[in-house]
Amino acid sequence: MSLSGTYDDNNLFAKILRGEVPAVKVYEDDTVMAFMDIFPQARGHVLVVPKGVRARNLLELPESKVGQLMWHVQRITKAVVKTLKPDGVTVTQFNGEDAGQTIFHLHFHIIPRYAGVRLAGHGHSNRADIPELEKIAKEIAAAL
Repeated sequence: MSLSGTYDDNNLFAKILRGEVPAVKVYEDDTVMAFMDIFPQARGHVLVVPKGVRARNLLELPESKVGQLMWHVQRITKAVVKTLKPDGVTVTQFNGEDAGQTIFHLHFHIIPRYAGVRLAGHGHSNRADIPELEKIAKEIAAAL
């Protein structure tokens, strides 16, 4: 998908936000939902997804929503770092298929980085162990 187009109400993250598809939640309020990536690139990979918007990418997000979303991304990133104590952290967001975006609802990746540990590729097919994700999610949520 290019940078322009029509929002698909049946994308995976829209379904998660509506409760039609389960997710291992870290945090949720009226503006965002944060949940564990079930195909994590590293241990503790969290996704932050805005609620109440039909934005496929950052360019489509109303300006009035940017500050609140970024506040949540930073807050959740701090909790991930406090909890998991990685050597670094990547916070990223893709806009369009050619940039690597695979789900066309705006979302941010918070990916802890550990020295000497390579990342799994974006969009790989190694599904995480759900009980392990639930354990990590509870630990991160406790740090918020």
